Amino acid sequence: MARFEGKHVLVTGGTSGIGLATAQIVAAEGGRVAVTGRSARHRDTAKAALPDSALVIENDAADPDQVDALVATLREEFGQLDAVFLNAGFGTFRPIEALDADHIDAMLATNVRGPALQMQGLRPLLKDGAGIVVTGSVSPYIGQGGGSVYAATKGAVQGIVRAWARELAPAGIRVNTLAPGPIETNFFEATGLSQEDAQGFAEMVKGMVPLGRFGSPEEVGRVAAFLLSDDASYVTGSEYVVDGGMTMR
Repeated sequence: MARFEGKHVLVTGGTSGIGLATAQIVAAEGGRVAVTGRSARHRDTAKAALPDSALVIENDAADPDQVDALVATLREEFGQLDAVFLNAGFGTFRPIEALDADHIDAMLATNVRGPALQMQGLRPLLKDGAGIVVTGSVSPYIGQGGGSVYAATKGAVQGIVRAWARELAPAGIRVNTLAPGPIETNFFEATGLSQEDAQGFAEMVKGMVPLGRFGSPEEVGRVAAFLLSDDASYVTGSEYVVDGGMTMR
């Protein structure tokens, strides 16, 4: 199968976890892929995991001043884009008593403002009929203690995607949300939880999943690749939940 043969695909936050797994699928299916990341360690991992033709770009989605440089690099290297996976994001957990402006602003900057301004900058590069996927989460559905701000940012993503789907439909550009549940990634590194608390949380979460386990980045990446490809040519404004049945109702 070569769904991405001759295509150019961007994956932000593509140097680890779900993003890297998706980039590997795209590359294996003939696409030329660009990934972004702010961690030098993760960028080195991505360079080793992807073919030499891949672009590995240092970029912080939270910094609006870095959008123009990203767009310029992609314009020079790719010209146009056939698909974009706006995947960069993070979450930290705090109870109500510990909320402060810096905590809120940091997640809004990366999870909401980041993809919004990146989409604005990338819009001139998007081919008609392009596929766009934005990473959401199941967090708005589960009322997770300590996760109020993270859930709010991912709820915002859902609203943004539906508006973009309507706005870009005349160009045949499809926009969908991918909402992962508990996935085996480095997500917990940024949560602020101790190792003991993270382990306890993980065991609690597994008990909420009918399939009884965390998913793998590759399992989510396969759904992302479907949405980015022409196989999903009549899918837009939708949310695809990949959570082992955690939120089914």
